Amino acid sequence: MAGQSEQRNRTVSLVLGSGGARGLAHIGVIQELEARGYEILAISGSSMGALVGGIHAMGELQTYADWVEGLSQTDVIALLDWSFSKGGMIRGDKLMQQLKDLVGERDIEDLPISYTAVAVDIHRGREIWMSEGSLFDAIRASIAIPAVFAPHRYRGRTLVDGGLLNPVPVAPTLRTLTDLTIVVDVNGPAPAAPAETDDDEGDDNSGLLRRMLGYVESLGMNGAPAAEGLAFSEVLMRSLETMQAALTRHHLAVFRPDLVISIPKNTCMVHEFHRAAPVIELGRRMARERLADLEENGRPGTPY
Repeated sequence: MAGQSEQRNRTVSLVLGSGGARGLAHIGVIQELEARGYEILAISGSSMGALVGGIHAMGELQTYADWVEGLSQTDVIALLDWSFSKGGMIRGDKLMQQLKDLVGERDIEDLPISYTAVAVDIHRGREIWMSEGSLFDAIRASIAIPAVFAPHRYRGRTLVDGGLLNPVPVAPTLRTLTDLTIVVDVNGPAPAAPAETDDDEGDDNSGLLRRMLGYVESLGMNGAPAAEGLAFSEVLMRSLETMQAALTRHHLAVFRPDLVISIPKNTCMVHEFHRAAPVIELGRRMARERLADLEENGRPGTPY
């Protein structure tokens, strides 16, 4: 029975959700799918899901994984080009250039896998599906977290993070006929204790980027000291995560994918890209567990 199920369910439409550094878990999920012989024919993604999915569609995922696993917090900070005048604290040009230098540039229509990045037109208040043109234009638009990354101007529109309206964009994959639709949600329910990740830089250094964001915020407010409690960026991130979790539940109820791989929202903070190796491994482990349910029982167990 298991063998028949495996033979029947080999092609995949993969939906990769938004969630900052937790989206690095998408790498482990893709690696596990390929190791088990699944063929990914279509990818749609919001924010970090658009980035990882696009690089995989290029065939350069291992190159990106090797690079991101080697990043320290200092390296992450060096990739940020601070700005106070373009609608966000970070312009994002430096990061995009680094990615282009790392994996090259492609147009979406030339990719061997059907690919869609989801962004939001902030003036019209609706989501935009980007499935043609420059891959890195699409990625840059989709990762533009409001107030953190500057919005991206593209074809006369002002675009921001796709997760704002659609953190798990299933609908774009419906154009491709596949055996399974698999969603990777990286804003999943948190267990009683945070998922284990090794921080080889120590606890004293773990908040370096968060402190720098707070400092930049204070400069943006004419040097006014930050109020006690949560910094603006932390309030914004937690608010977005709460909103995206509610939107995710709605989208999953409407589209009912064949399998949901859920990564706990307390796996890491959205900016902790220096934790890449354990987050990738967590994605691989969660995918292994969920796919085992599917292959052994012919249907997945409940993800929540």
